[in-house]
Order: sequence, then C-alpha cells, then structure tokens
Amino acid sequence: MSKLRANLTITLDGFTAGPNQREEAPFGDGVDKLHDWMFAAMQDREDGKTGIDVDFLRRSEENLGATIMGRNMFGPVRGPWQNEDWKGWWGENPPYHHPVFVLTHHLRPDLPMDGGTTFHFTDAPIEEVLKRAFEVADGKDVQIGGGAATVQQYLRAGLIDELHLVIAPLVVGDGERLLDNIGTGIQGYEVTEVVSSPAVTHAILTKR
Repeated sequence: MSKLRANLTITLDGFTAGPNQREEAPFGDGVDKLHDWMFAAMQDREDGKTGIDVDFLRRSEENLGATIMGRNMFGPVRGPWQNEDWKGWWGENPPYHHPVFVLTHHLRPDLPMDGGTTFHFTDAPIEEVLKRAFEVADGKDVQIGGGAATVQQYLRAGLIDELHLVIAPLVVGDGERLLDNIGTGIQGYEVTEVVSSPAVTHAILTKR
C-alpha cells in the first residue's frame, strides 16, 4: 500500500533551517554542516562503500512516485511572482524525476524540467494535493520534501505514514523548528527505529 513519507535532517535543538533563508543560503544561517552526513553518504555510495548513512539514504529514495513541497523550499521568492525566471535550486535537471506539487498562494503555470520532473503549483487543500500526488505516483509512495511548515500541516492532519528524522549534532537556536505547532497530532506516532552512525542519529516515526 502506498505511503506518505517525510525525510528531514534536524539540528539537536530541532530546527530544519536557520534564520535568514535566502538564495545564497537556502537553509539559512548557522546550519552549514546540517547535511554533511548526506553528502558524505552520497560520496560513499558513489565509491561503492556501505554503512548506516548510505543505507538510510538509499531507503529514503526508494519507491517514490511524487513529491509535495512548500513554496519556500522551491525558492527564496516571497509573495507574488515578479517574474517566472526562478526554476528552483536544482538546475535544469532536478533530482526528483517525477511530479512535484508546490503548495503556494501564488499560482504559476506548470514547470516541466529535464529528467522527468514537473513542478505543479497549487493552492488546493493539503488533502486534495495528497490525493492528486497518490494518483500520479501510480502505486508508489509520496514524499513530503519540506520545509517545516509543510510537514507540520500534514502531521497535524495525521496524514504522514512514516517520518524519518536525521538528527545532526548541531545547535542553531533560531529558525524553523520542525515539531512546533503540531499539537496533539504527534501523539499519533511512535518511534519504531533508532540507529546512530558516527555522524548522525536516524529515528523512524510511524503512524500508529
């Protein structure tokens, strides 16, 4: 059965991003090392090496047919689009290679990219967006790409089936904290797996 999954790296004090997110610093200030574990795992995989982080990276990429993300994850532009030149952080061939639904109050035409990625900009309710995502995923899973506010919406609604948190040994003190503004929604989840590597700790939360 298809699932809705989320995979996010957070600091030890619970932030997915620091303050002052902008084009030059997509994750804000003070979090330069937040995703070092992932880049190291990607290099290890390319070199044919194995390990805890490589295994969790592989698992996070398996069986995905669509992605949902917030407007801020797509780019640094806020408010109405001044133009449509911005096409995301990832260049002409984004890493998704499947449909991506961008939640936004400011619509723009669909944006097809190289490699099979098409960005669809939508202001529909999150439940409707998820239904569309499952339809185009065609039996595969759907992932929430971020950021924190988007994941919070789906957690509050109890719609995420599996949440993979990667906890990095880093504190930032300010920014976007993932598990704020959820209320009792988090009580519907249990920790089903905790594994530490030399770099980070992986925790899997599963909907009861």
